[in-house]
Amino acid sequence: MKQSCYFNHTQAFMKKIVLLLFITVGSIQAQSFLHPGIDMNQQDLEYMKKQVQAGQEPWSGAFKRLKEKTRTDMEIIPVTHVIRGPYNRPDIGASALLNNSNTLYDCALLWYISGEEHYAKKAMEIIEKWSGRVWSFDDNDAKLLGGLSCHPMCAGAEILRYYYPGWTAKHTELLSRMLMETYYPLLRFYFAEANGNWNGVIIRALLSMAVFTDNRPLFDNAIDHFLHSPANGSLFKYIFPSGQCQETTRDIGHIQMGILEFGGAARIAYTQGVDLLSLGDNRLALGLEYTMDIIFGGKPQSYGVFSTRANNSRRDDYEYFYQHYKAKGVKTPLLERMAGEVRNNIGRGLLNAYRAEFQNKAPVQPTIEVRPCTIAYPAGATGDFPANLKATNRVGDLPANRIEVKAGEDLQAALDQAAGTGRCVVAKAGIHKLKQTLNIHSGTFLAGEGLETVLMFESVNYYAVSTKDTAMHDVRISNLVIEGATSHEEPSDPNTGRFNRSGRFTNSLTGIAFLGLSEGSMKNIILENITLIHFSRNGMLITGVENLEVNNCNISDNGAGIVPGPRLQHNMLLRHVNRARIRDCRFDTSIAGCGIVLDYCSNISVERCEIARNAWVGLLMSTSNNINIADNLIEGNNDNGIMAEYQYEGCRNINISNNIIQYNGGYGVESFKTDKITLTGNKYDLNGHSTQQENISDKDNIVIIRPL
Repeated sequence: MKQSCYFNHTQAFMKKIVLLLFITVGSIQAQSFLHPGIDMNQQDLEYMKKQVQAGQEPWSGAFKRLKEKTRTDMEIIPVTHVIRGPYNRPDIGASALLNNSNTLYDCALLWYISGEEHYAKKAMEIIEKWSGRVWSFDDNDAKLLGGLSCHPMCAGAEILRYYYPGWTAKHTELLSRMLMETYYPLLRFYFAEANGNWNGVIIRALLSMAVFTDNRPLFDNAIDHFLHSPANGSLFKYIFPSGQCQETTRDIGHIQMGILEFGGAARIAYTQGVDLLSLGDNRLALGLEYTMDIIFGGKPQSYGVFSTRANNSRRDDYEYFYQHYKAKGVKTPLLERMAGEVRNNIGRGLLNAYRAEFQNKAPVQPTIEVRPCTIAYPAGATGDFPANLKATNRVGDLPANRIEVKAGEDLQAALDQAAGTGRCVVAKAGIHKLKQTLNIHSGTFLAGEGLETVLMFESVNYYAVSTKDTAMHDVRISNLVIEGATSHEEPSDPNTGRFNRSGRFTNSLTGIAFLGLSEGSMKNIILENITLIHFSRNGMLITGVENLEVNNCNISDNGAGIVPGPRLQHNMLLRHVNRARIRDCRFDTSIAGCGIVLDYCSNISVERCEIARNAWVGLLMSTSNNINIADNLIEGNNDNGIMAEYQYEGCRNINISNNIIQYNGGYGVESFKTDKITLTGNKYDLNGHSTQQENISDKDNIVIIRPL
């Protein structure tokens, strides 16, 4: 089957992939950096200067605006121990350092263009005073401040170092010492646990630092984090295949910061000959277009309610990305509109936006569209989705003899009443707060009214939805939300809920737990259009079932590291299940586990699912047979995309075909002593740390896992 994500596997693209892989494993340590080489190279700087001197627009206007805002009479007052708390409170030297760092970069550009000595002298003064003074950063925003101040400091110094006659070896030594003795210890461990904008800032800073100090291992490490960082910290953890971002439910200011800081990191890499901007079918451009759509009043599909807070905030670095993608033939109409709106108000972000390499070439007609991946998109309970998605289980489509239950009424009593009658129970729109496990009878058809029907569980232990008896059969649950968090309201910070669900004493709940006591003791279960989210234990735990269908469900953000521990709870765990078909579902962002785990299962098909950003393996199998994994998107998982483990036995008859497997931290596919494993038509991009994308071993190795 042809995949429904857009792929442009040209020869040039593949050469880029090979080069990037080569770099990330540190195999070209001897290769020297291009200097100057952070945001701009020598040709870019020369082109910018000529345009300003010739009075060309928009450069001339940008130069005048930058001159108007840049003061060289400001007093530089460095601080030894810099402190920045949340919301910049307290602020002990933090704003001064950040402002001075940006002034340094501005002055370097102004000097390079105009030759006016006072700009260079002010930039050098900033370097001399801060480099000899800063010893430490502290408080909540220490890493953020360190990253935000590091990049402009390095970018400005890089220009002066290679062009300004007053630069000496002493200046190189001063700044390099501060970078490696103060900034590097602060930033080297990144901060992927925070919202993703932090890691974007830190990766950009470390790449800047690596170029200035000619540190190839540091450069390679930062590139690897851009691709494979855990938690929220890589581009492919931050921007989803739909274009939605990890902070889309937060506010526009932080979303822009996240996308454009990752973009800024990719820009530095591009200066050094490494193309990160086109990865993931121009994933960065997709995130920009999605976010611009929100800013301009559109309503793109989102998981969770997208935020329009801070909708008037604007960054000054759109122009570079618009110019880059235009030159590469990528259509970004909303980014073009945004760049046009801010173009006459910005200075530095316009001056440094143009690559010389693009200027002497014939204009490229944009032909490449950035589109959401349509594999399992959208998934879950139906809502305000695109018109071409047929909504199921609207009340008019349900049986006339249904039992309707409003929020606040007794849903369990309705299920008990319907047991054995064949009647459908409809949970009406609203938040249904249950104070006990919802037990499902044989013959149950439970339906909701889409995203507006939410089941929540207060003071419930172990299982939210379970079985009335262990021989349950012929059950259908459809088109509702089963919520594991204590509130269904979107938190202002999307990380808040994850932290709360990761604690040792969190509410210890599995979402759906159908636990048969023997092989095939439960039969014929259909789960469709369910959104099953935010459970600290397994999202879905099913054992002993024969004939299971899971269709178009969103089973995400489940499985924290609570007792009994990390990697033991997942988005979906199937054990001793025979004959199951899992289609068009989303299994994303398990906090400490996998997207899907198949233990002792047989005759299972996983098709057209998105399995992404999970803390361990995307899809894990052990002692299972006759498994078909086809046409899925398996992306950005911390370890392998797919793994077949050996325990007492290995797996048998595994078919893995036509999947897109990319940007996972381990191998694309890894298998130990599997009897008959077939891999055909899979597309691999930048999994792990070497060019080897598959590790198929005939050894009976038991994989030893290090603790998280």
